[in-house]
Amino acid sequence: MNRTRRKAVRPKNLYSSANILSRWTFWWMRDLFKRGLEGPLTDEELYQHRKTLDSERVTSRFTELWEDEKKRSDPSVVRMIFRAYGAIFVPLGLLFSILETCCKSLMPLFLGGLVGYFATDQTTITESMAYYFAFGIVICMLLPVLTFHPFIFYIFQVGTKLRLALSGLIYRKCLEVSKSNRNDGLRARAINILSNDLGRFDVALCFLHDTWKGPMESLLIGYLMYREIGISAVIGVSFMLSFIPLQAWAAKKAANFRQMTAERTDLRVRLMNEIIQGIQVIKMYAWEKSFARVIAEVRLKEVNAIRGTAYIHAALSCTSMISPLSVFLALCSYVYLGDALTAKKVYMLSSYFNMLNDSMVHFWPLSITFIAEALVSAQRCKEFLLDGDKAEVPIKLESDAKGPKNKRKVTREDKLKNVEVNGTLLINGQPQMTQTQHSRLRDYSPDAPHKCVVLKNVSASWDSSDGHANCAIDNFSTDIQDHTLTAVVGPVGAGKSSLLHVLLGEVGIDQGEASVHGKISYAAQEPWVFEGTIRDNIVFVEDYNERRYKKVIKACALERDLELMPKGDLTVVGERGVSLSGGQKARVSLARAVYRKADIYLLDDPLSAVDTHVGKHIFDKCIRDFLSNKIRILVTHQLQYLFDVEHLLLMSSGKVVAQGSYQELQRSRQFQFLEQARSHDESGIDTDSIHSHMSRSDSEKSMEHHNTLLRPDETVEEINQEQQCVGAVKFSVYASYFKALESTFFFSLIVVLFVCSRIMLTGVDYFLSRWVIWEEKIALNGSSLAVPAAVNGTLDATTEGSVNDTVISAVPTATADIESDVRQELVVFYAVILSATLIVYLMRTFGYFRMCLRISLRLHDRLFRGITRATMYFFNTNSSGRILNRFSKDIRTVDTDLPHTLLDCLAFAIDVSGVLVIVAIANYWLLVPAAVIVVLLGCIRYLYVNTSRSVKRLEGISRSPIYSLTNQTFQGLTTVRALQAQSALESEFHEYQNANTSAWFLFLSCTRAFALWSDLLCIGYITAVTFSFLLLRNEFNSGDVGLAILHSTTMTGMCQWGMRQTAQLENEMTSVERVLEYTEQPLEAPLETAEKFKPKTEWPSKGRIEFINFKLRYAPKEEPVLRDLNFTIESREKIGIVGRTGAGKSSIIQSIFRLACNEGMIRIDDVDIEHIGLHDLRSRISIIPQDPVLFSGTLRYNLDPMNERTDEEMWKALGDVELRSYVSTLIGGLNCRMYDGGSNFSVGQRQLVCLARAILRNNRILILDEATANVDPETDKLIQQTIRSKFANCTVLTIAHRLHTVMDSDRVLVMDAGEVRELGHAYELLQRPDGYLRQLVNNTGTSMANALMQAAEESYSKRLLDGRISADDLNITAAMHEHND
Repeated sequence: MNRTRRKAVRPKNLYSSANILSRWTFWWMRDLFKRGLEGPLTDEELYQHRKTLDSERVTSRFTELWEDEKKRSDPSVVRMIFRAYGAIFVPLGLLFSILETCCKSLMPLFLGGLVGYFATDQTTITESMAYYFAFGIVICMLLPVLTFHPFIFYIFQVGTKLRLALSGLIYRKCLEVSKSNRNDGLRARAINILSNDLGRFDVALCFLHDTWKGPMESLLIGYLMYREIGISAVIGVSFMLSFIPLQAWAAKKAANFRQMTAERTDLRVRLMNEIIQGIQVIKMYAWEKSFARVIAEVRLKEVNAIRGTAYIHAALSCTSMISPLSVFLALCSYVYLGDALTAKKVYMLSSYFNMLNDSMVHFWPLSITFIAEALVSAQRCKEFLLDGDKAEVPIKLESDAKGPKNKRKVTREDKLKNVEVNGTLLINGQPQMTQTQHSRLRDYSPDAPHKCVVLKNVSASWDSSDGHANCAIDNFSTDIQDHTLTAVVGPVGAGKSSLLHVLLGEVGIDQGEASVHGKISYAAQEPWVFEGTIRDNIVFVEDYNERRYKKVIKACALERDLELMPKGDLTVVGERGVSLSGGQKARVSLARAVYRKADIYLLDDPLSAVDTHVGKHIFDKCIRDFLSNKIRILVTHQLQYLFDVEHLLLMSSGKVVAQGSYQELQRSRQFQFLEQARSHDESGIDTDSIHSHMSRSDSEKSMEHHNTLLRPDETVEEINQEQQCVGAVKFSVYASYFKALESTFFFSLIVVLFVCSRIMLTGVDYFLSRWVIWEEKIALNGSSLAVPAAVNGTLDATTEGSVNDTVISAVPTATADIESDVRQELVVFYAVILSATLIVYLMRTFGYFRMCLRISLRLHDRLFRGITRATMYFFNTNSSGRILNRFSKDIRTVDTDLPHTLLDCLAFAIDVSGVLVIVAIANYWLLVPAAVIVVLLGCIRYLYVNTSRSVKRLEGISRSPIYSLTNQTFQGLTTVRALQAQSALESEFHEYQNANTSAWFLFLSCTRAFALWSDLLCIGYITAVTFSFLLLRNEFNSGDVGLAILHSTTMTGMCQWGMRQTAQLENEMTSVERVLEYTEQPLEAPLETAEKFKPKTEWPSKGRIEFINFKLRYAPKEEPVLRDLNFTIESREKIGIVGRTGAGKSSIIQSIFRLACNEGMIRIDDVDIEHIGLHDLRSRISIIPQDPVLFSGTLRYNLDPMNERTDEEMWKALGDVELRSYVSTLIGGLNCRMYDGGSNFSVGQRQLVCLARAILRNNRILILDEATANVDPETDKLIQQTIRSKFANCTVLTIAHRLHTVMDSDRVLVMDAGEVRELGHAYELLQRPDGYLRQLVNNTGTSMANALMQAAEESYSKRLLDGRISADDLNITAAMHEHND
């Protein structure tokens, strides 16, 4: 689609050529890390994606599997995943898990042995045995590390394959869904699944094996502990395991909350999408507040769901307190059962309980949660892939034709075989379920020798979400032969577009049959322009043939426009064609349809949005000349073209009212509808004009360059590329994040709680080690006198005086009593400090999550405010995908991921300092290796962060185009299918995916490399700690040795995890940075007026508008679009504004609404509008915009989102625009549901809803921007009458393309190239032989020009009578004249 885009040429992936050792140790990453130190990486420096991770390759594999699945009664995404990759990752996981479990279980045995060696006066363990134990400890730590990282690296690649394959399936599904109303929220769902759901499979796969590993380990470890301390172990273990049901319940709740959050996020993202698409209208109507209210409500609901999840996570992260509690229970019961504590037993127990805590209490529930979440995501994918009817399009993709090329021709017998049997289609005699209830009675053969379009008694209907089918066309018959130009006319909502949709196969046929013989091309009524150059937009997916391209541009009157553009046809237009005017979009869209070589051209009202003379040019040169030997079906409201149409179809409410040539229909006289065609025959095409058929002969074919779109000497500007922030996330971002809390006290409280909880936990461990030393001394001396000394000396750090007093007073009594009393005291003290710690810990965790939620609420509010208050220039330069990315991905990160990562980082910093303190108490020499390790870790982290940060940013940026493409595909779905662009778009989707994969793969490699290297460093530190006790033959206490080694073994996982989390934190902080970037966009002027400038309540009472030395720029540094405007519009005056496309007509509106940078002065009723607040200004001017924008919600909400009007007023307004009868037939009346963008109303009806809005607002100034472009002359006439009667006392500015609409204006303003050329009554201006208006009128053709001059003259003579006739009579006379005309 976007073929002139610069493709990044990437270097070869070093992974594929690396040897096994280099892959195992991630040594192949060294060049990338070196490069990362020199500065941010660019997109070109990323390696190519691995061939095994090619998006197209994995998608086609999954497509086959999914087709298989669909044949089953209950298709399952999970089964498909296991069929694809289960055979490898299940056995691998088993092997890894068994190895890890063995190492885990042996390690405490070795630790126990080593600690036992240091017990006072032991003789059983020799020194050489002690060395073996030390080696055992190190080996048990090393093996899992060496196997874990490569294993996880592999698992993540499998996860990536799943994500790519499912994305491919989802996108393919997006290309197939029908446009019926029931597929209303699909776009938001697709984007949410692509951005959020598919990422869950990686994590679930990592945790898959923990589901069975946990229970297995708990049995094994439980048995080992039972061997050591008997029944006490059972008490501790059962206490620990008793939390599992609680966690299972929590996991279930978390999944519920996750589902709720997902639904509410879907809704919020969908609303945001609508707001971004319709932002200009929202600003013009001054509706920001009401939309802010809606979003705030949705966001609050979403945050409530997130709060549920956060609190559950808070509770789960408190589980690390279960281990100390279990140790407490086991030890106390052991002491009460009359056994003496030894260091060996205490540390073996602590070590085992820590492991159990990890595997059962921590990882096991996590694995259950993640797998549950992945299952929810898999379910959502499945529902999406099965949901929404496919469109009826039997136009098969070219890519699907991969079967045998020599297809045999379908014979008559085959056709007869495909009969309908009770709604089941028999294909080759085999029953096949049809997709929906619609039978496929549409015979489409692009290669048929005889080209024609024939419908016989066809009825077809749109499906809507409530199950009611809305009739599209009813009992419709027509026969259109080759070389025919057919026009379809009829009032608004007659079913003209639906007819084209039936021919395209977008609407299911219920009965009758339609034959479409010939290749189709189609131009939609709402022009679809995507982000890319104009050349991309026109050539689209066809081969580029320069000669044909030039002819098409000429025929579609785009030459002059392209000359005016900075880079000609290589100018990049933003998404939805934001930088083009309405007429330019329509012509680009038409050029795309015409450029495609086809036999049947379906043109849905392409002439409405363009000026009269351009319309005439297109009708003559393009439709009648360039396409002369094709079938052309033209839906139009421009009745002046009907004289030359060979076949005319007059439609009304889905039926054919009459058909035949214009002359035949006119003779029958009953069709008043066509009568107006005489009155404004705008084009006056001379019937004897010669059909000069352009011979598309061999000369053109010989020149067909099937070449690339770009010649070597051409370049495309890369405008508005998403910015990549450079370097570390600034401290100010962290500061802004915490400042968003808006409460310093709360923040400091949380910090204090964090520090306290760590001090208390370390205190508990230290207390235990002192107790053990005391027990050992007692056991050794057997004398009572050791008691007070030991207890006094070692417990006064932690024990209150009372213990000592008791001990001293108890000395004289029997030693046994003393010991048991002291033990009693120790147990009580142990219990007290543990429970205090628990309370602080709970407060710390819940308080923390509460703080994070408050911050993310505030950040979203600021983002939303920043976006809605940004200038229009911001929306024209940033694609919706980019803005939506902030609202979906980035806000989700801030909501859910960031709090966890930040918590890990805080805990990590505090825990490591705790470990270092304990090790230093045991042996202060160990601070030396600690310092070395810390420095080395710092270096590795520096390496890692520099590279991974820019890789991660590139990965984020390369994700945006995927969403943008999906979004744009939905916008132009009908066009994409009609022009058979699916396979081209699909391969573009795969390209974007692959670009994203190459960044993602490198990011994974960075993370794994860092994790492996830092773990190895930590093992070095453990080795140092373990052997130091043996080598520094000092008198060490067994309690100290145990404490030091036990704590340092927790370092391995903790260090690399903590370091990675600090880096991850930085990556996630980029989301905060991106959100803050959009909160700091330049804002529009204030919404409210300053007190001193407050206008009177009834301002503007007259509606007089003056432009004084006025200039308008779209951005402060750009060239002015309007120059030196000086004119005055009197109150109650009706002004018509005319001019070529791009002359600056719509810019005048932008200037009155202050949507761009105004220079000079505009005064309304002598008040300079620069002084008026935007809300006050915009709410007092009514506009009917060029593109009628409606929002999903109810019709009532669309008419009056601020709830200022009563039902009566609304019904009356609908009556004024003749929608009352239609709306009263809808379910719910005013409360009937509007779908995405109002898609259940036709374009003309939407325009009428906008008119009703304007009537309701009842303002002094009304602006019509091409308001009657999409409606038939009947409705046009109705709108003109409504405007004359309802807005008689208002100032009305009409921007028109059809000159007849402004001929009876009080004055006409002629614009050209941003300057005013003429201003005066049409009749006066037409008297100037070389005047601008005269030229525009002459361009319309002789007969039309005469009609226009006559209209102007009549209007002028009426004005002269003005002195005698009052305004009301004048209106009546005008209406009578209209009628007579």
